[in-house]
Amino acid sequence: MPRLAVYALVVCLLAVAAAVVSFVEGSVLIGVVWILLAGLSSNMTWYYVRRGRTGN
Repeated sequence: MPRLAVYALVVCLLAVAAAVVSFVEGSVLIGVVWILLAGLSSNMTWYYVRRGRTGN
């Protein structure tokens, strides 16, 4: 797994954890922002994994 994919995966997991904490504390708007960031970093993870497999 390429290094950038690992970093993006870590950001995704941290964003999901932050979203859960935000929703538990009652801050829905901030939780939605964290969910959007998790989605973006998840897409980045898949992109870097596929790019690493093709060798580009």
